[in-house]
Amino acid sequence: MSAKASTPNRWVITQPTSFDHRSQTRWTKFATRSFSVVVAALFAILTTFLLSFHDSSLIANTLKFERNLYTPVFDHTKQALLTRCARITATPGPSASFLARDKSDRYEKGTNATLIRNAVIFTGKDDGQQIIHGDLLLDKGIVRGIGKISPRVIDSIKNLKEIDVNGAWVTPGLVDLHTHMGVLSTPILSGAVDFDSAKGPILPWLRSVDGLNTHDESYELALAGGVTSVQVLPGGSNAIGGQSFMVKLRKTKDRTASSMIIEPPETLVIPRGDDDDDAAFATHHWRHMKQACGESTRVHGNRMDTMWSLRVAYTEAIKMKAAQDEFCAKAENGLWDLINTPFPEDLKWEALVDVLRGKVKVSTHCSEAVDLDAMARLSNEFKFPIASLHSASEAWLVPSLVRKFYGSVPPSVALSATNHRGKKETYRGSEFASRVLSDHDVPIILKSDHPVVNSRYLLYEAQQAHYYGLPPNVALAAVTSSPAAAAGLLHRIGVLEEGSDADVVLWDSHPLRVGATPQKVWVDGILQIPVPSKTGEETHVVIGRGKEADEWKRKPYVPDWEQERNQSIRWDGLPPLRGRETEDRIAFINVKQVWKRVLDGEVHEAFTAESTEEGLQLGMVVVEAGKLSCLGVDCGDLVGNAEVIDLRGGVVSSGLMTYGSPLGIEEIASEPSTGDGTTFNAFETDVPRVLDDTGAVVRAVDGLIFGTRNALIAYKSGVTFATSSLAKPVQVGGPEAQIICGLSVTFRTGSGHAMERGALIQEVVALHVAIGKSHPLLKGVSVSTQIAGLRRLLYGWESSEKETGHWFKQAAEGIVPLVIDVDSADIMANLILLKIDVEDKIGAQMRMVFSGAAEAHLLAQEISNARIGVILNPIRAVPTVWDQRRILPGPPLSNDTTLVKLLDKGVIVGMGIRHAWQAQTTRFDVQWASFESNKRVSEQQAYALVTHDLENLLGIRNMGEDSDLVVWEGGSMFDMSSKAIGVISPIKGTVELF
Repeated sequence: MSAKASTPNRWVITQPTSFDHRSQTRWTKFATRSFSVVVAALFAILTTFLLSFHDSSLIANTLKFERNLYTPVFDHTKQALLTRCARITATPGPSASFLARDKSDRYEKGTNATLIRNAVIFTGKDDGQQIIHGDLLLDKGIVRGIGKISPRVIDSIKNLKEIDVNGAWVTPGLVDLHTHMGVLSTPILSGAVDFDSAKGPILPWLRSVDGLNTHDESYELALAGGVTSVQVLPGGSNAIGGQSFMVKLRKTKDRTASSMIIEPPETLVIPRGDDDDDAAFATHHWRHMKQACGESTRVHGNRMDTMWSLRVAYTEAIKMKAAQDEFCAKAENGLWDLINTPFPEDLKWEALVDVLRGKVKVSTHCSEAVDLDAMARLSNEFKFPIASLHSASEAWLVPSLVRKFYGSVPPSVALSATNHRGKKETYRGSEFASRVLSDHDVPIILKSDHPVVNSRYLLYEAQQAHYYGLPPNVALAAVTSSPAAAAGLLHRIGVLEEGSDADVVLWDSHPLRVGATPQKVWVDGILQIPVPSKTGEETHVVIGRGKEADEWKRKPYVPDWEQERNQSIRWDGLPPLRGRETEDRIAFINVKQVWKRVLDGEVHEAFTAESTEEGLQLGMVVVEAGKLSCLGVDCGDLVGNAEVIDLRGGVVSSGLMTYGSPLGIEEIASEPSTGDGTTFNAFETDVPRVLDDTGAVVRAVDGLIFGTRNALIAYKSGVTFATSSLAKPVQVGGPEAQIICGLSVTFRTGSGHAMERGALIQEVVALHVAIGKSHPLLKGVSVSTQIAGLRRLLYGWESSEKETGHWFKQAAEGIVPLVIDVDSADIMANLILLKIDVEDKIGAQMRMVFSGAAEAHLLAQEISNARIGVILNPIRAVPTVWDQRRILPGPPLSNDTTLVKLLDKGVIVGMGIRHAWQAQTTRFDVQWASFESNKRVSEQQAYALVTHDLENLLGIRNMGEDSDLVVWEGGSMFDMSSKAIGVISPIKGTVELF
């Protein structure tokens, strides 16, 4: 009799080689009793162990241990194990011969080759400094030639299409490193939100590709902005949200999420077809991971909880890595007898093990210095590099800290150019951040955070960053080569060189000029823009009209912001924003133009100076006690004892007005204690008796806050007035959205408090309501119920002695405008019919205005016939929700824009914004409106969108010559070379100099 273990984890009972039947019986009984005793004992121990613990994961691990007692150790050959050990330590990246390939693994048969002749090519190489004048050859999904290309090479290409671009700019396809495309799809629907997970703070095993919606409408819109590749990130509410993926936005022949991935990692099993390139699957590809800290993760605990959960997770990963290393060390040294376990692995932690092995490009969303410091400690404690820091609003204040992260290369910092102050953690963000970090040799990336900002306007981020001082080569690299490098894909995307992917954008002007629009976009050598028709032919869209002059091909000159930048650093991100006020005489010389209000409130050109041979403007403007005492060329007698300021060809023009955001209603959007708070929704909540008012109509003036940073920054950017209400779109406003939104107020953005002279322009402006379908993630009041309530109130069934009855009576009789926040054309049509009905019943002309109005182009003639005004908010519409899905996107997707359609039908149009931080860039948004129209909207018409026409729509009393004037140095408000240096205020009797 003998018993031996055939493997370390399994007992095998072997019978004696020779015995009689009686011996066999005795042996069988003995063995059976012994085996029963052993099994019983083991079962008792196991049961006691299981009953001692209630944690499900521990039970699962115990059961796994029990199964291992009865399963073989070696499921693979020795060679397979050695191969696996070699692969886990292999460095990701392309092969040495990658750029020598003659065909891309993403090439689709039947794609014609393209030769782009006579281009100015920004290649993305050498930190964005390499610019080549010449040709670009695209064939079989790659760049086959660049610059001066041999005729022999060109002649060898079959099915070649040539395009002469006559010196136009060509860049690599833009790369957006921070988006949530596909997992937070456009339009947002509850069935397609795969953004955040509520399953805990640490979720490295989740994968964004598993929720990637292939029908997201934002893909085509992003392509229309020149964006060809994006990183699809999980949400930021988890400390580790999961694995992200770099994808291209074109539709592949497979039309699957997997086929969009640029370089699928080995851990992602993808079905392979006969045409797939084996080499593409054999290469070690980078993986990508999303981490976060700070405010975003507070749903799972505070900052201390977040960092503890990260440390625990990485400790588990370290254990797994150590076990794997020990296993592989034995295998590689041939010590097979010492290996008594299977290869150590755990699907939950394998991604973090790869992070520790340096095989993952980690994107970390952290904003404040405290968070960045904690993350730097984490990376050094567990010795793993972080590829990029996202939304790192305070990184510019601690640039040396960025260089202290683990690894020889500091993380890139991915920022928005001007989107700051929405949270406490972004409150110290600055438009100068990218320039400061660049000066400290920190790689800069500009990102959209789509859908926070539409990825279509990623290049606009680079344009704004350049305007505030980022060098042009760095600004363009920040949306091409820099994000590609951070993602480990610089060999394929973000650059143009022989062998790289054929992702190319042809622009109608220099890419850093506001309004630059793609004329053509290729992805993998396949034309995406213009969008081919169903027949395969290109659709004809006019692009670039009015940009024919050579100046449009040159980079824009921008102001010098060194003084402001240094002051921002000195004040730790919160510099004083008030200027120097004076009632003394000021003489502005070298003035090019003066634009001022006339009696009807319109803005007209009052003076234009002629240029001298030296390029100087002979114009002068003299101001005394805030009023113009002289303008023209003959003000010499007044200049002598005045403070003289050279505008260097600048302009004096009427201040702009912003509308639609909670500017002046809140300081920090996500901090309730800094704003007005939540008002009562009379359609869903019983209004408190203390109000004694059915609709709970409130006045925005009562909650107005002066001196907010957003308001003062807007003021210093030429926006001197703001009209604000408590209105938020029903379908996107969430639980704070109202249907009856109260009365708006117009105030001076530069004022310190309500009692200051000229602070309140008009205490009651218009009555606001919001009508729309419910928020996609929340149940709300039906549209039919909303309109029924509005009809009742306009009919006058509520007593006019109460606030609700009084103001709806005023609106029905046309005494105050009724501004309705609405996007759906169907709802607008019903509101037009309601207006006709009410006017017939009341016998008065209503002053109805549609705000938002994403689908207004579908009813342009009907809106005009009904004498309804429109405030496009935003003016470049995005189909965020279902009510907005039928937008008119403009070039290069459509010839017309909603603005053009409405103006053509005689509709009065104004411009609005949704977020307070956007007021700062009002002048650029107006420029976009003009450029997108292909010069069908003049500069003066565009100017009226945020001055005269907007004021008339809202019923703001005409201030005439008492309106503020903005002093622009270096050009007009339409020039990127200019900046506002002062405001002339006739009401206050002062000039405020910045």
